This record gives sequence, C-alpha cells and structure tokens, in this order.
Amino acid sequence: MKEKILNFFNDVVKEMGKVTWPSREELVESTKIVILVSLIISVFTWGIDTVLSEVLKAIL
Repeated sequence: MKEKILNFFNDVVKEMGKVTWPSREELVESTKIVILVSLIISVFTWGIDTVLSEVLKAIL
C-alpha cells in the first residue's frame, strides 16, 4: 500500500512538470478580464433588478 501511495505522488510530480503554466503577464491580463466581466455582469444584474422592482411597485 505504501508503495502505491509513493508511486501516485511520483506520478503527480511528473505530470505537474508537463503543465504549461501561464506567464505573469498572461495571468495579470486574465485577471483583469475576469474582474471587468464580473463588474459588467454585476451592473447589468443590478440594472435589471432595479427596473423589475420599479415595475412591480407600479403594478402592486
């Protein structure tokens, strides 16, 4: 059992060595995009919520 566990972790280390990690610049750019899209979706959701709330207030 101990040998299987050690083999598993050795395989994990080998596979992690094959991973192509993003550069710092790519990571920063991706982070900016995620934050921007999140803000856009938040503002859109807030706007729809506000409009629907006003419509419901007018109806009720």
